[in-house]
Amino acid sequence: MEYPDLSTLPVELQDAVTANGSLNVFRMMMHSPALAPGLLTLGESILQRNSLPDTLRELVIVRVGRVYGAAYEVHHHERIARLVGLGEEALAAAETGAAEELTGPESAVLAATDRLLARHTLDEAAREELLAFLTVNQLADLVITVGFYQLICDFLNTFEVTVEDRTPPV
Repeated sequence: MEYPDLSTLPVELQDAVTANGSLNVFRMMMHSPALAPGLLTLGESILQRNSLPDTLRELVIVRVGRVYGAAYEVHHHERIARLVGLGEEALAAAETGAAEELTGPESAVLAATDRLLARHTLDEAAREELLAFLTVNQLADLVITVGFYQLICDFLNTFEVTVEDRTPPV
C-alpha cells in the first residue's frame, strides 16, 4: 500500500506526522484524515498517561504485536521495552506466551493479555489475580492497551506498514 502524499493534507495533519517523528505508522494513518487525530491522541495517552508500570505496558504491547504477527509493532516496542527496563526473559515470553521464567506480575499480565486476545474478556478469577497487585485503574488501562494495540496491529498488517529503513512491499 502506498503512503499518502502528505503535502495534500491540511497543515495540522502534516504537523502531527512530523511531531510524531514521521514514523511510517503515522504517515500511513493519514489515509484516514478524519480519524487519525483521535488515534494519535489515544496512542499518546496510552504511552504517556498509562497507569501501568512502563515495563508491564510494553510487555502487553509486544505480546499483542507478536500474536498479531505485526513486525513493525514488535520492532518499535521491543526497543522501547528495553529502554524502560523490561528484561530479555520477559521479551522472550512475549514472543512465545510461555511465562515460566517471569515474575508474578509479569506472568499474570502476559496470561491476561492472552486471555483478552483469545476470549475478549477476563473472568472473575483472572480479574482477582490481577487486582492482587494492580489497581482498578491499572486493570482498566491494561484492557484498553490490549484493545488499542489490536486495532493498531490490524492497521499495520492490512496496510503492510514497514519499518522506516525498509522498502514498502510491492
